Amino acid sequence: MAEDIHPGIPADGTEAEDMAQQRTQPAPAARQDAAPDTGATADTGTEAGTDKGTGTVKLGQGPGRLLLWFYGVFTVAALSRSIVQISTKFHDAPLAYVLSLAAGIVYAVITVALWRGGDQARKVALVSCSAELAGVIAVGILTVADSSAFPDATVWSDFGVGYVFLPLILPVMGLLWLRRSGREAAGAA
Repeated sequence: MAEDIHPGIPADGTEAEDMAQQRTQPAPAARQDAAPDTGATADTGTEAGTDKGTGTVKLGQGPGRLLLWFYGVFTVAALSRSIVQISTKFHDAPLAYVLSLAAGIVYAVITVALWRGGDQARKVALVSCSAELAGVIAVGILTVADSSAFPDATVWSDFGVGYVFLPLILPVMGLLWLRRSGREAAGAA
């Protein structure tokens, strides 16, 4: 009889059969003291951006994450710019600098709403994006029609030309995303 090369494994070639049997055997039963399966999984959301358990809209997921990032950057940019302008040369163009501050505050509100998610945050974001769009259009029209009314540029001057028209594009994209995420949340509920 051949000597076993590996201890515990027969030398007659039956190890392949043993391995095949092990693969087809059912897994051992769960321990009795293990937590019961509640049906919850690690995946708490769907691709649509809603929480399966609560139906809460996750506004900062998917395309909302890009909006969240842009609004975060715009919050810092607009607030920083306006704070410097107000503290150093407020007397030159007070209306323009206060409007830049207002834009920064609106961006901050939208950023927080997108980050928090949920139905209430969605409503706040809808109102804020609508106000932002109205502000960009109004200031854009005023700066094109009468540039002397704004001796210095604001974030929303000329429809946001100084920011590659992103102040005009972002609220439109935000409103579209909020509309889509609202439909998906209603469908999930």
